[in-house]
Amino acid sequence: MYLVVNIIGLAIFILIAFAFSKNKKEVKWKSIAIMTTLNIVLAWFLTSFSIGRNIVLGAADAFNALVQVAYTGVEFALPSMVHVKNMDFVVSVLLPILMIIPLFDILTYIGVLPFIIKWIGKGLAKITGQPKFESFFAVEMMFLGNTEALAVSSLQLKQMKAERNLTLAMMSMSCVTASIIGAYTSMMPGQFILTAIPINIINAIIVTNILNPVNVPEEEDTIATMQGSGSTGTVEEADAKTEKEPFFSFLGDSILNAGKLVLIITANVIAFVALAALIDKLLGLIHPWISLEHILGIILYPFAWLLGLNGGDAFQMAQYMGTKLVTNEFVVMGKVTDTINSFQPHFKAVLTVFLTSFANFSTIGMIIGCFKGLVDKEKNDLIAKNVGYLLLSGILVSLLSAGTVGLFIW
Repeated sequence: MYLVVNIIGLAIFILIAFAFSKNKKEVKWKSIAIMTTLNIVLAWFLTSFSIGRNIVLGAADAFNALVQVAYTGVEFALPSMVHVKNMDFVVSVLLPILMIIPLFDILTYIGVLPFIIKWIGKGLAKITGQPKFESFFAVEMMFLGNTEALAVSSLQLKQMKAERNLTLAMMSMSCVTASIIGAYTSMMPGQFILTAIPINIINAIIVTNILNPVNVPEEEDTIATMQGSGSTGTVEEADAKTEKEPFFSFLGDSILNAGKLVLIITANVIAFVALAALIDKLLGLIHPWISLEHILGIILYPFAWLLGLNGGDAFQMAQYMGTKLVTNEFVVMGKVTDTINSFQPHFKAVLTVFLTSFANFSTIGMIIGCFKGLVDKEKNDLIAKNVGYLLLSGILVSLLSAGTVGLFIW
């Protein structure tokens, strides 16, 4: 029965996207069907076949190994805080980012990541029939994160029409960054984190192409080089020589940016947890039962139930979903990290996959702020007017990804 509900749920999530589509006649259903089939097959392979499970488990182990290596640096600076019975959230989850982000930046500096992103993006565009840059950008987000991917694509954003910029803004709600996966896998089941990432990429393309279908003429279907705002070439000209920043200057900037990110995440987690507690206190004055989680649980319960969960798990899932949207994924991961392995397999899978994205209210502000510094007023105003679509896109992608993976975990 719950499997049938899960399947129906996936169809309903697609229908919700269609109901809010800005141009229903332009939705390319053949392409949507291809991508949906690809995603289901991919989820089946990564969860139901030993080779698929070994791939994601191996990747999860690799990220966890990176975190362990990063602890050597943390231990050198803060020896009393590492390898203790209960490491603090900041020490165990966030400080390893200080090594992992520079590592991925180095891979970008030497050209490894741009090469991988370019060819995976091209392959995805060929398979799905989607515009090249939208496919390229989806892969780019997986490695770089939303604001970083937007920043290095600034030339492309300036060249594209406003409607395509809106598509990219909606896609930006559904990403994670490779440099932070180690933090996720230290708190949640790594195999579902790593499974969620490619599923999210394709679902981001599916949802945005239903919500905001844009016809892209062949002459506009080009990709600017991933080299920052000063870039003037296309991918086909990517081999042209450009002057690079000295390596150690580049590395110093990368480490500084990693430190800023740690502080930003720490500040957000502290502030949002405290604000949520304050709201609960105020709501408790009305009635002891009323809390932010209970309210959000009631609102989001139907969507959680459509993921194939029983009544009790669906209500708990809805509360986690609401908390994640109002605060961020780290707040929920911190709450469940000690108990997640005691959950039923299906509940554990759909919760982990749903949490694996940056889709929350604060991300909207980051995206709008980023576009404001990269594009003209017309394009930025269009994005600012469609904040609801950004949030809807992020929620639907998370629901579709959770439901897709959930089909095969019971």
